[in-house]
Amino acid sequence: MDDGSSRRGGRQGPGAFPGTERGGGGGRFRPPGPFRTGFWRSPLRGPRLTSVLGMVLLPGVVILFVTGLLSYAAYNPDLAAVNDRTPDKGWLGAVLFPWPTDPHWLYRLTQGVHVTLGIALVPVLLAKLWSVLPKLFVWPPVRSPAHGLERLSLLLLVGGGLFVFATGVLNVQLEYLFPGSFYPLHFYGSWVFMAAFAVHAAIRVPRAVRALRGRRARTEAEAAEMAGLAAPAPAAPTVSRRGALGVVGLGSLALLGTTAGQSIGGPLRETALLAPHGRDPGDGPNGFQINKTAAALGIRAADIGPRWRLTVRGGGRESVLSRQDLLELDQHTADLPIACVEGWSTTDQRWSGVRLADLARLAGWEAEPPGVFVESAQLAGAFRAAALRDNQVRDPRSLLALRVNGAELSADHGFPARIIVPAGPGVHNTKWVTRLTFGGTS
Repeated sequence: MDDGSSRRGGRQGPGAFPGTERGGGGGRFRPPGPFRTGFWRSPLRGPRLTSVLGMVLLPGVVILFVTGLLSYAAYNPDLAAVNDRTPDKGWLGAVLFPWPTDPHWLYRLTQGVHVTLGIALVPVLLAKLWSVLPKLFVWPPVRSPAHGLERLSLLLLVGGGLFVFATGVLNVQLEYLFPGSFYPLHFYGSWVFMAAFAVHAAIRVPRAVRALRGRRARTEAEAAEMAGLAAPAPAAPTVSRRGALGVVGLGSLALLGTTAGQSIGGPLRETALLAPHGRDPGDGPNGFQINKTAAALGIRAADIGPRWRLTVRGGGRESVLSRQDLLELDQHTADLPIACVEGWSTTDQRWSGVRLADLARLAGWEAEPPGVFVESAQLAGAFRAAALRDNQVRDPRSLLALRVNGAELSADHGFPARIIVPAGPGVHNTKWVTRLTFGGTS
């Protein structure tokens, strides 16, 4: 799989680089390294290898895009500004719909597939880019306005793909090295990438199918395009194309095996080597995954101590309740997971507390309670507040949870009280709740 320039490889005679003669003495301009015809010498490159990798990426990228849009819809971004980390989305928000609460594992499934598949496809993406690398280095770089537009679309495709995958992988690792918020960067980057990908697929898929079936190109331009993927003077092979595809496949399987456990849970969680580490929740009833601790978010002992109070308002009433007051209300249980945008999720935990619908009645909503605006003792950072839809409030499994798995919530899991709703993203299961405003969005 070696690439490199060689004095023996490539066309070095007259006509090797048309249009590059300098005049005077017959001198000839030699393009810089990777732009030179003989620079790329791997014998593996060719239309068949590129076509196989492209046909694997095609359904994979479509699934990633669809599950990504589902993840965005799960935040109910059209409900309130605090839910939307991607402002000014315009017509791109036309895909939104009210996120359901059934099945209760819906977000766990869609986001788990999104993250696990995205990571598993990284070797395929890199191999695909490697297979077409010589096409990125043509000389002259721009031959005409039409060729310039084609090169721009290629830049959007390659750059967009690398950007979307890179920001996604960094987000999974909770490493926010990129400037700005992950949400708008990933959202807009995905649309740019998918627009370029759709155009590219419409043009290339028919050619890829013909290449896989061993059929000839239909036009001279297509034949030249396909021939341009192969090295004009290939080096001696060190591995077969099937061997190279096997390496890529094994790489994807390895990443799948070290990632999927964080979504599947149970004993497989121990195999999730690529899941974020350093956030051990310990053992016992509260011994399940967390993203951020109380200390990391500046939650003080006084904020969640005996003087803590919950304000419930809306519908013409306001109540201020202590934790003991909440414990004296009707208690209900619900077995629900927590699933986060980073791809990890818990198995079902048994939560107990007061139904949100019952708290809405305290605020004056006797029937058909509306959505609720939830605020936390957390003073700064993203998602310190969240807006929930009316269908989430009305679901009998939606709780202001006070206990989990038969024990009091730990401080890191939101003591004295936290939200838990079925099928919702983890950041909307607000911890350290201090105020519920039914019928409000801010």
